[in-house]
Amino acid sequence: MKKTVLITGATSGIGKATAQIMAKNNYKVVLCGRRKDRLVELEKELSAFTEVHSLSFDVRDKKDVLEKIDSLPAAFSDIDILINNAGNAHGLDPIQTGDLDDWDAMIDINVKGLLYVSKAVIPKMTERKSGHIINIGSTAAKEVYPNGNVYCGTKHAVDAITAGMRIDLNPFNIRVGAIHPGMVATEFSEVRFKGDVEKASNVYKGFDPLQAEDIADIIHFVVSRPYHVNIADLVVMSTAQASSTIVKRV
Repeated sequence: MKKTVLITGATSGIGKATAQIMAKNNYKVVLCGRRKDRLVELEKELSAFTEVHSLSFDVRDKKDVLEKIDSLPAAFSDIDILINNAGNAHGLDPIQTGDLDDWDAMIDINVKGLLYVSKAVIPKMTERKSGHIINIGSTAAKEVYPNGNVYCGTKHAVDAITAGMRIDLNPFNIRVGAIHPGMVATEFSEVRFKGDVEKASNVYKGFDPLQAEDIADIIHFVVSRPYHVNIADLVVMSTAQASSTIVKRV
């Protein structure tokens, strides 16, 4: 029987690449994202490989998250794998000049949004006593870098929440883990720098960064292990990156 995977932030970057690899490996896919036009386009693309259903919502909207996931048709309602991928960085400012709206956005998306989606999906997993949750963290969950303050705080929270989930869901035979990527060449930096494409592209200049497909490949590896194997915590960086602030550039 095909397993069903629900992926948040599925319209770009790691989420989109993960949806593609999962569809091509015979998983039913529930695509979640804010941008309806991209959801429609991706659903059409992936329908050539598997059954696909899309849900348009913003993870910050608690009511909409719960209602949309509850509205899933029977063929998609039993989520075997949850990929909590939606997340963003907003701004790169020292704490004393940080923007309150940026702080709210990061906390609402990276922490509360992850919790809202998990809250909607977990009950059926505990009922079935099976399931797999993967939270996409960051190397920012493991260390703090200059001007990363609140973003790093949200990813440290994801790390702690993942550990808490694994403990609480252990009696229910549910696998829980996190994948923490370093620098990945996606729209991430463009969002952080509020559409400044030049500034964003400079982040990845002079070295070979990770690509979204690299992380998607790792996610597929993690979920396809025998069920008695749970990869609880995985940190991945490009060969050129040693830490958040040390990168070998040419």
